[in-house]
Amino acid sequence: MMKHHIGVHHINTPQKFILTILIIILGVFGMVFSIKAYPEVFKTSVILENSKDIRPEESIVIDFSFPVFTEDYNSKIKISPSVGYKIQWKDSNKKLEIIPQKFWQPEMQYEIILPIGENIMFSDVEKQTINFSTEKYPQVRKIIPENGMQNVAIDIEDPIILNFAKSTADFSLKFMLNYNNETFFETNFNRDEFKLMPKNPMKYGEKYILEVYAKYKNAKNEDYEKIFESSFEAIMPPKIIWDQDKEIRLERARRYTTAKIKTGKYIDINLSAQVMSIFQDGKNLDSYMVSSGKRGMDTPKMETKIYNKFPRAFSKAYGLFMPNWMAMVSDGKYGIHELPEWPSGYKEGAAHLGIPVSHGCVRLGVGSSKRVYDFAEVGTPVIIY
Repeated sequence: MMKHHIGVHHINTPQKFILTILIIILGVFGMVFSIKAYPEVFKTSVILENSKDIRPEESIVIDFSFPVFTEDYNSKIKISPSVGYKIQWKDSNKKLEIIPQKFWQPEMQYEIILPIGENIMFSDVEKQTINFSTEKYPQVRKIIPENGMQNVAIDIEDPIILNFAKSTADFSLKFMLNYNNETFFETNFNRDEFKLMPKNPMKYGEKYILEVYAKYKNAKNEDYEKIFESSFEAIMPPKIIWDQDKEIRLERARRYTTAKIKTGKYIDINLSAQVMSIFQDGKNLDSYMVSSGKRGMDTPKMETKIYNKFPRAFSKAYGLFMPNWMAMVSDGKYGIHELPEWPSGYKEGAAHLGIPVSHGCVRLGVGSSKRVYDFAEVGTPVIIY
């Protein structure tokens, strides 16, 4: 007679069902007992991934050590100061992203209050208060001219220069001189250096206050905040031997300037009068106002010639275009050219013609530079006195 083995695999179906239910009940009881007996084991820690220098549109990311029930948090999170936001859950409900509907205000301290919740082990997650700070408004690292500097001459070769500690790409900037005189400006690719020129001519001897305002690029115009202030005093008026009226100066130059070379073409530059005259065969064809080198960067007195010509030269040293360029020395250190301009298109104004403000070159106005450029050939003599 065969013997029957009695084992689990021979338990009939009702017995299997009862045994399974018993195991589940014991398992749940054991789990609940473990949670109650050892709550620290299942305690949920909450960590903020980044709490400093949050960019205006950056998400706030909060990590939970256990997955949580999201309904405990959805629409119940409070942020102070109040701001609209939306949330996303990731990593099986262990990672919470809080995204501003518009942007976080720069240079602000925010507080996030997470309500009491539960993790998937039915263990309470304590109420949490989390703090973070947003990035600061752009910080000026250096300014030229320095704050309080006197006898300052501002022109396209010597603009106001602002260096920032880092890129200002997230911000719109506004520059004001004496509260209402806005400026032209040009910036580099990284937007951490700005060159400024006043839109209106500067007055001799006047004190100027430069104010810098900033707002996040997507903020409203009324959200500009003042972030920097500096001051300087403009240069005193130069001593001019000739009449300050430029038309009178030009008329006198046309009438009284005598030819120093009687045959052929030559260019005559009178530094004291800041006047250039062009001569052919001893006859003054015309005279023009110029701007030569300022004190300390004086245009040298010399007898020279035109060494080369380019319709639109570029100065790497100053980052400027110099239309109608005519070199007066072989190494190109000194030349005659039209009022210079930045790559952005801003052009030095004609107000400085008649005043020595350049770095040594001789500047001409727009029309006069073209006339002289067309007049002079390579080799044309130049006399500067």
